[in-house]
Amino acid sequence: MISATSRLTSLLASFVMVLALSLSAAAQQVPSVAPAPKIVPLTHEETIKKAMEYDGEDWRNLSLSTSHLREAEPLLGERDLKATFTRELYQVKWRGGDPIDLYVIRPNNVARPPAVLYLYGYPSETDRFRNDDYCERVTHGGFAAIGFVSALTGHRYHTRPMKEWFVSELDESLVTSVHDVQMILNYLATRGDIDMDHIGMLAQGSGATIAILAASVDSRIKAVDLLDPWADWPNWLAKSAVVPDQERPNYLKPEFLQRVAPFEPIKALPELKSQKVRIQHVADDGDTPLAAKKALEAATPRDAQIDRYETASEFANAVGGGRFFDWIKSQLRPSSKPVAQASSVSK
Repeated sequence: MISATSRLTSLLASFVMVLALSLSAAAQQVPSVAPAPKIVPLTHEETIKKAMEYDGEDWRNLSLSTSHLREAEPLLGERDLKATFTRELYQVKWRGGDPIDLYVIRPNNVARPPAVLYLYGYPSETDRFRNDDYCERVTHGGFAAIGFVSALTGHRYHTRPMKEWFVSELDESLVTSVHDVQMILNYLATRGDIDMDHIGMLAQGSGATIAILAASVDSRIKAVDLLDPWADWPNWLAKSAVVPDQERPNYLKPEFLQRVAPFEPIKALPELKSQKVRIQHVADDGDTPLAAKKALEAATPRDAQIDRYETASEFANAVGGGRFFDWIKSQLRPSSKPVAQASSVSK
């Protein structure tokens, strides 16, 4: 007679054998998994080609003449009616995945005011355009203010690897932002409430670089006021405090310098023959090396105004209280002859 213990041992052995056979059969039925395909990053030329295919945008040309960007219907997000100005926030879009917050700030009781486009340098945000005191100053005297940020900056930096940023993609950042300026002017022209014969740009850092390049291809911009533009790419990339030291060697390679060479502000600045130009340089600004400042000044049109300041404190004392905005307004005021602001040094 078989004991209960022997019977249990036999059953367990049978179960283990059946389980092993089942697992073996299942393993034979599971197909082998193919290795994941290796992701090969696009070359720079392939990236440029994709931009043309997807958005109709030519990254090789600052002008829109070879691009086919199509503007979506602007979306009004906010409208703030204040005592002296009205501030509107629109979302505008002309390329996939890159909506732009555009602030249109108009003085009240002025039918078609002249307008200044404000473009501050990387890595700026749009917060200042929501500040009521700032809006009071930029609209004072009957001027509209148009505010936005450049490509790969602020809310426009997303869905990109961290290694890709404004400087690593410098040619893209510059060209697409110059296209943005032209598309924004196209939009403003459709509104009917802006004096398109009196348009200027006040810009700083990389924004000033973009203003130079944009004015060189768009004559609608009548005056540019430029604070410490980035320029002279070989010197700027070698010495600017904006560039991390660990990345600097990548940007001094011949292939990178060749990519950005067509978008050199020093070459574009002499083309501003019909525009009024002022350059403001602060000597202790580490973003733009002194050698780059001097190279840019040497290329400045003869009748341009150059203001130099030794320190940021000296600059702040000179332009505080809204005086920073006076020069560009004086060049655009349609009812009176422009009067240049007193400068420390004029060329």
